[in-house]
Amino acid sequence: MKTLKIWILAILCFPAAYGQMALDTTGDILKPKKDLTITEGTIIKIENLGFRVNSELAELRPTVSPDGNLLFFICENHPANTKFRSVQNSQDIWFSERDTITGKWKNAKHMGGYLNTTHYNAVYWISPGNTQLLIKGAFVDGEYLGDGLSICNKQKDGSWGKPEMLGIKNYGNYDRGRASGATMSHDGKTLLLYMSEQVEGELNDLYVSFQVEDGTWTEPKNLGKKINNPKTNELAPYLAADGETLYFSSNRPGGFGDNDIWMTKRLDKTWLKWSDPVNLGEPINTDGWDAFFTMDAGGEYAYLASEFKSLGESDIVRVKLLEKEKPNPVVLVSGNVYNAKTKEPLSADLVYETLPDGNLAGSGISDPGNGAFKIVLPYDKNYSIRATADHFFAISENLNLDSLIKVGYKEIHKDLYLVPIEIGQVVRLNNVFFDFDKWDLRPESFVELDRVVKLLTENPTIEIEMSAHTDSKGTDQYNITLSDNRAKSVRDYILSKGINAKRIISIGYGESKPVVANDTDENRQLNRRVEFTILKN
Repeated sequence: MKTLKIWILAILCFPAAYGQMALDTTGDILKPKKDLTITEGTIIKIENLGFRVNSELAELRPTVSPDGNLLFFICENHPANTKFRSVQNSQDIWFSERDTITGKWKNAKHMGGYLNTTHYNAVYWISPGNTQLLIKGAFVDGEYLGDGLSICNKQKDGSWGKPEMLGIKNYGNYDRGRASGATMSHDGKTLLLYMSEQVEGELNDLYVSFQVEDGTWTEPKNLGKKINNPKTNELAPYLAADGETLYFSSNRPGGFGDNDIWMTKRLDKTWLKWSDPVNLGEPINTDGWDAFFTMDAGGEYAYLASEFKSLGESDIVRVKLLEKEKPNPVVLVSGNVYNAKTKEPLSADLVYETLPDGNLAGSGISDPGNGAFKIVLPYDKNYSIRATADHFFAISENLNLDSLIKVGYKEIHKDLYLVPIEIGQVVRLNNVFFDFDKWDLRPESFVELDRVVKLLTENPTIEIEMSAHTDSKGTDQYNITLSDNRAKSVRDYILSKGINAKRIISIGYGESKPVVANDTDENRQLNRRVEFTILKN
């Protein structure tokens, strides 16, 4: 009878999975479960996400998207689970979407398709654009093979495609214990894993692995003694959006009882040097087992699983962090990728590089349905961002975040355009720079111009006109001379890379071809530009 009661309550808690009636307002975020007054008088609260997400069953391992609007978690032993009634507990992936208008979480749904198998299932990471998932298990063409990690891509119809495993060098030598998991940096280039090298081991360590050019991953490296203790259990890492602040669970000395959430900062690019871990304290940590800490890019709220006064065995809760517990602020850039000619949305890969060095800072993919994308960028750097697709040349955008004062988390909208490689198409080069009143190229221009060189090298029949334009300030003759010299400087750079001089002409148009009226500083900035036109293909 007790089992039947749990089933009925579980179904009521997740009506979307069963087509039952919707819940009333009792499904909203519940009142704080626990308040804690800090010495400065600040009150911090843990809030239960409510009956739309939680049930009398165990909800575990939340993973929230960087934009804060998508939440994946595990529900244990739910009747809708793939392996319900088996001898071993069933752990399936469920998800909830947040209403961006009301801020309320919608009724949780069970993930179908390839993601929930007859084994334990989990989502470890969501890409900034909500287009990729890092999941538990090694899959090939959607078929489960065993322990490991896999990436799943969003499809044009909004569903999730077949997972494909990550090729991590010698992974089997490290994942030999009873538990394992991972997270990924938001640039998609670094994995943080927890696992045990001991067969059937119960004490885990944290490791790091890096993606290499061929798409595979390096052999995991232990994060070192500052993080890992041979006598304690380190697990469930979460890397904040800044790429530096790491949260993890450990039962190391100095905690409140069992495993607690700890915070540390990466000190260099090796990923092997870290600051002394700091316990996050109450109310995040209790005398019970605390783990599975996650947050959105804004870093204001953290989400975790908690047994404290839960609706069931454990619930998904959120807590507003104190300033000392937050990661460094970042910028969330969102937009859509469009065909510059037709203005139709495009599915494309995303690339962002730092200037002037041209180092790859990260990558991603736009939504295959509407071309939408999101990327997370730390402050203190100058970035070039662009989309890439076959038979298109990208109009890159510049985001100079090293000139912005860190005022906290910031969101920027920036659409990206891809120009089809056709006669008559005009490509604006947004990342070509000159000093005021001069025509010498600044070093941060070379990354952009090298893309033009690559285009001409790979397409030997293309001929282009390189043009420069000014705003309306200054005399006509002055602007013609300045723009002509700037166009010549760009042409000279391209010719220095071995391109035949007959394939590129340069013209300075001065102020004669404005794209907008010269009536504001912003519009004058748009009119000051370098661009090329495809004359022959």
